[in-house]
Amino acid sequence: MTDRAPVSIPSMPANLENDRRALIASEIPLIGRRRGSGALRVALCYPNTYFLGMSNLGFHAVYRLLATAPEVACERVFAAETAGASKAALASLESGMELRRFDVLAFSVSFEDDYVNLARMLRQAGIPLRSSQRGPRDPLIVVGGAAAFLNPEPIAPFADVIAVGEGEALVDRLLESLLGAPEPRRGLETLHERDGFYLPSRHIFHYDREGRIVGRDGPDRVVRQRARLDCDALSESAFLTPRTELAMKYLVEISRGCPCLCRFCWAGYNYLPVRSRSRERIVQAARAARVHTDKIGLVATAVCDHGEIEGLVDDLGGMGFEVAVSSLRFDDLTSDLVWRLSETGAQGLTLAPECGTDRLRRVVNKQFTNEEIIERVEWIFERGMANLKLYFMVGLPTEEDADVDAIVDLVRSIRESMLRIARPRGRIGRLQIAVNPFIPKPGTPFQWLSLQDPREIERKLSRLRRAMARQPNTRLQIKSARSIRDQAIIALGDRRIADAIEFAATHETSLTHALHAVGIDASPRFSRMRTLDETLPWDVLDNGVAKDFLWREYQSALEARLSPRCPKSAGCVRCGVCRP
Repeated sequence: MTDRAPVSIPSMPANLENDRRALIASEIPLIGRRRGSGALRVALCYPNTYFLGMSNLGFHAVYRLLATAPEVACERVFAAETAGASKAALASLESGMELRRFDVLAFSVSFEDDYVNLARMLRQAGIPLRSSQRGPRDPLIVVGGAAAFLNPEPIAPFADVIAVGEGEALVDRLLESLLGAPEPRRGLETLHERDGFYLPSRHIFHYDREGRIVGRDGPDRVVRQRARLDCDALSESAFLTPRTELAMKYLVEISRGCPCLCRFCWAGYNYLPVRSRSRERIVQAARAARVHTDKIGLVATAVCDHGEIEGLVDDLGGMGFEVAVSSLRFDDLTSDLVWRLSETGAQGLTLAPECGTDRLRRVVNKQFTNEEIIERVEWIFERGMANLKLYFMVGLPTEEDADVDAIVDLVRSIRESMLRIARPRGRIGRLQIAVNPFIPKPGTPFQWLSLQDPREIERKLSRLRRAMARQPNTRLQIKSARSIRDQAIIALGDRRIADAIEFAATHETSLTHALHAVGIDASPRFSRMRTLDETLPWDVLDNGVAKDFLWREYQSALEARLSPRCPKSAGCVRCGVCRP
């Protein structure tokens, strides 16, 4: 690293400085405050608000990895609450330092919606958006997170390097390269695609007249990196704070990956193989956090798939924790687990029927029926749970109006069970119904599908709203169909979409308006079907799952045919992730 003169931190407006101090004062750090002494100054940036960023366990996990590295001074930065914010509003939380004073800006991006926010933060900080326009005195821009390893192409021109995969398997190698060079930018030369590092400037795409990719010049595909969980850092909260949706709740990841392989689920395929943390390690970490809080959240793609989940809940309940879990699956839910969670003081659960009919559930490879849903819902209410949150989707392939109407019928049956069981106790809870429009995701069997016409999706959502209006004890949350168009364009787009992202960030406008302004017809990117032999924007990445396996699953979906779960056994080569 080159020597640098001490950085003078500009004064912040009094109200911003007070807000920063208030946030820090409200936090309980679980790894201690670490900054100031490292040779490499890294700003870990979340391109959304503090409220959302500090609810994100992945953000906490990467902060732990960076903040505990001896030669790194890591501080957090969140997007400003208002779009037209000043540089001062984007200063780091810990010291109030401007973004352009850091050596590295590391963006953790979980959702495509935040791609525009990332560009907006760079612009507000006075940093050139395009990597080709930045010089040696500008910070290095590193992008990672779930959105980045699904489809990084729409923000590829803004990133110097994109870390593809799980942070535990990438951070050490990245720091080794940056710290081992005379200055961080030179360290990029030692990063390779086989190790999970995508340097977009090395790759040039060629397109035909219709906008399809017809070739790529550059190195081999980027190999997605996976962590060995029992050999790597435990993903857990780095801070407790009351200023999030999960106020003062300690979060710990108990497993990663899901064997069910629901065909719409990007996490199910991109986090294979299924890996679990040991019960002993989880309890040990929770014990250290118990002195600060009595609320714990167990995070996993498939909570019930942890081999010792019931014993783990007993351990945590015995320590005085109220145990909450991320979304559970109906097919793995047991009466004993529900009872154990209730005994710790938990008041509700979250589950995902996704569909109202058994037929459509077979299309998406959900292996349970409406009859089984009602049976398990009755377990939940009989064992003292008062509240239930249910996730559904609209716009799935082969969906008909009858499938949408069946959501109403299923919710009505669940509500009747709740009232029948709760009334004699004199305590009636609440159903929360969340309905999201379906968007095809890269790396899944539905990646070849087009997005259903937003007008058709809105018609179905309106049908749901009317049918479920004014139902007591039921709260309906429906995401607008208008919002999914922009998300789909980014999720399925190529790097030419960066022009529109830049325009939207610069002119503080919607992506839809920006696309029109820069002359991009986005409709082919989300409204047309794709073919098996077509090169997709995200094919530059190798996530380990064989493309022909995904195609076979897509054909099975069209026939409403179930596929077996991941066997989690050594030697299985069905999907390709565990190939030698």
